Amino acid sequence: MAQTGNGGNSLTGLFRAADFRRLLTARVLSQLSDGVFQVSLASYVIFSPERQSSPADIASVLLVLLLPFSLIGPFAGVLLDRWRRRQVLYLGNLARCGLGLVTGALLLAGVPDWLFLGAALLVTALNRFILAGLSAALPRVVSRPEQLVTANALSPTLGTVAAFCGGGLGFVVHLILPPGSRADALLVTLAALLYLSAALTALRMDPDLLGPDHHPDRPPLRRALGLAARELADGVRHLVRDCRPASHALAAVTAARFCYGILVVVLLMLSRYTFNDPTDSAAGMTTLGKALLVSAIGFFVAAVISPWCTRRLGLSGWLTTCAASAAVFVPALGLTFSFGPIMAAALLLGVVTQGIKICADTVVQESVEDAYRGRVFAIYDVLFNLAFVAAAFVTALALPLDGRSVPLMLTVAVLYALTATLYARAARRSPVPA
Repeated sequence: MAQTGNGGNSLTGLFRAADFRRLLTARVLSQLSDGVFQVSLASYVIFSPERQSSPADIASVLLVLLLPFSLIGPFAGVLLDRWRRRQVLYLGNLARCGLGLVTGALLLAGVPDWLFLGAALLVTALNRFILAGLSAALPRVVSRPEQLVTANALSPTLGTVAAFCGGGLGFVVHLILPPGSRADALLVTLAALLYLSAALTALRMDPDLLGPDHHPDRPPLRRALGLAARELADGVRHLVRDCRPASHALAAVTAARFCYGILVVVLLMLSRYTFNDPTDSAAGMTTLGKALLVSAIGFFVAAVISPWCTRRLGLSGWLTTCAASAAVFVPALGLTFSFGPIMAAALLLGVVTQGIKICADTVVQESVEDAYRGRVFAIYDVLFNLAFVAAAFVTALALPLDGRSVPLMLTVAVLYALTATLYARAARRSPVPA
């Protein structure tokens, strides 16, 4: 009971702090905008009734959404330790507002796709700095150390919920309005206005409130970026030479992420062309939303059962079991290319994908030295995102428009089986620390 009371007092104390409320509001509005923007991007490129979307179009969307996280992410901290973070939140969201309005105008003008995607890429690139800046700034608006854990649990969680709500808002607007470029442009404009509200919220905070502190002995920016690149290279060397269990787990989770990426593209094509009339974009988005919701339930189930499974099978045993089970149910359910079995496969895929990630996260945390752990997780983040993008581009070469490809589904099953077999052997040679 004491813990509950302290948690409640800590939460109450957080919300009494005006600066924490402003920072949290800026995060919620920013991530709400992200959800709306991402739905507008998917709607235009994948579910537009005016165009025949292909797996290559999906690959371009994933490239826009994930590439900035992969390329900018490892170096974002170097810049955020030099730029005033309040200005990053203010000017970054203001720039995203302007870019969103430009993107909406490009949609109405019917410009080539590469120009539209280039503008969208700039929006998502700024997103990487803003999310990192929000996390780096959080300790500056928390008055007591015991409140920081609560703040770290509350702030990202509400941000994620806001992103889902933004996606839901974009989905509802898309259902109400007649499908087409005007509806997509309206969604982008709505996202731009929400970005503006996030910028104005950040403007209410003192320019120096969120740091960073001034350090005259800090190395110049160019040298700091070079040092960050060398430290990442040191992390790779440590991972390969001195930390075999972690490198094996990262290889397994990267392979599983690659397979998951292929199956997501298959699901998108089935939702658009097989399960619904290709001209009915609303029905296609509804089917996709149902599948993603079912998969999210699978992620939650994995979070609940993985502790119990790892206690009985060990981390390597549970990871191997997840990959091996996917090698069985993917062809058994996926080759039907029918709605019901595909929904069941989406649920199970959520369980095994998150189960593999939970195991890999834990192996890295337990087997990598603390001095290298941050760099290794930065490498992990890059591999995780690039595997998804690579899967989309590979699928673009092999998948027909209707999403029905027996050879591709069998290839995914073989990849899961190889992942389970090779990881099990590697884990026997280099066991995970007890």
